[in-house]
Amino acid sequence: MDREASCSCGGLRIRVRGEPVRVSVCHCLECQKRSGSVFAMQARFDPANVETAGEGKTFVRSGDSGSRITQTFCPNCGSTVWYQIEGDPRFAVPVGAFADPGFPAPAFSVYEERMHAWVRMPDGIERMD
Repeated sequence: MDREASCSCGGLRIRVRGEPVRVSVCHCLECQKRSGSVFAMQARFDPANVETAGEGKTFVRSGDSGSRITQTFCPNCGSTVWYQIEGDPRFAVPVGAFADPGFPAPAFSVYEERMHAWVRMPDGIERMD
């Protein structure tokens, strides 16, 4: 299956082939800032299954784990379309950028100690504080 994610204006896109390696939710404070929501949901894909199009800008930050994270976003509308974590070649794509209500549910939830008290994750999801 091929899927395409894009920024709000459509100028930056990523096309992925196959199912994601992992679909996860992160509750860390930096992901909350990146997503503009109380958590971030992303899908990871192997680089061999990824094609990007358009000109993006990057922003590098440190994650809660200490790794450097390079976010690639559209210079026109500002939407992050993918990011990569230092030491991990996979592309992490915010699930909302696919604009697909049928996208697979998350199987993994991290940094739950920072989860907002009213948020509920799906039953059976793997968890890590």
